[in-house]
Amino acid sequence: MSAAAVTTERSLSDVLVSPIRRNTWVLALLGLLAVLLVFTKLIQPSYGLAGVQGLGISILPLAFAAVAQAVVVIAGGVDLSIGSVMALTSVIAASLMEGQSDAFGVAVVVGVLLLGVVIGTTNGALVVITRVPDIVVTLAMSFVWAGCALLVRSAPGGAASPWLLNLVIGPFGNPWIPKAAIVLVVIVAIIWIPVARGRFGLSLYAVGSNQLAAFRSGVSIGRTKVLAYALTGLFATLAGLSLTASTSIGTPVPGPYTLESVAAVVLGGVSLAGGRGGVFGPIVAVVVLQIIQNDMTFLNVDPNYALVAQGVILIGVLVFGSVIEIRRARR
Repeated sequence: MSAAAVTTERSLSDVLVSPIRRNTWVLALLGLLAVLLVFTKLIQPSYGLAGVQGLGISILPLAFAAVAQAVVVIAGGVDLSIGSVMALTSVIAASLMEGQSDAFGVAVVVGVLLLGVVIGTTNGALVVITRVPDIVVTLAMSFVWAGCALLVRSAPGGAASPWLLNLVIGPFGNPWIPKAAIVLVVIVAIIWIPVARGRFGLSLYAVGSNQLAAFRSGVSIGRTKVLAYALTGLFATLAGLSLTASTSIGTPVPGPYTLESVAAVVLGGVSLAGGRGGVFGPIVAVVVLQIIQNDMTFLNVDPNYALVAQGVILIGVLVFGSVIEIRRARR
């Protein structure tokens, strides 16, 4: 065999095999998702269009929250204020849009998104300036943002603009394709793909992998962390807006989105040590967790056991991930 043929064979192997190796975890999640969908159909034969549409709407807020968490975890941090940011931006948007025109509603959405970036930047700046661990700073700020949400509206209320409701509710072309899923994929792709492939994305992964090595390579650690939190604030705000869009009101009390976003990040293959993973895995993980909850409802299982099941799954994932890391370290 000639050298050219060997080189061509190797290049084809790299093209086909390398992406599979890099995305083994996500592919395994997709396989698990397919199995769960088949199982769901078996235990609930009536599960069909309505179930798929409902699934698309129900996962939207948590999917954006998981992406928000994934961004900061990749950078080596964590954000425990995501649920509070969602609540604050949700009630502000619902309160301002109530009874207003669609044009005013668009302006509100733009303004709230900018507010989310400011909130995220504030979190990141506090982490960098105080040098206090991320988990402590963001936990404290979660109380601040939750309190602000209650000051804006002490009880659920307000209203979403009709165009915002129509944006996520209903099918997109094909009855099996929820608008919510299209909105999620398009927005995440528009924001994340340029980030991940650009200089900022390289800095993000470098800081998460090894801060000292990143610093020696000329990466600004502080600026990268602040920008990571700003991006997290943007996605958390998108989660809050999608919560308003899917429920048509604003809810001032943070739901379990913060901890569930961490769970989705872990299950989605993002390393809690930072520097490894992406945003697609956590999105698939959100769908998997939601289907597990739905299946337990179909089986008339106590909802509390759903939380137990999620905990067991996460422990299993962490143990499995630790074993893989130990084997890699020994090589």
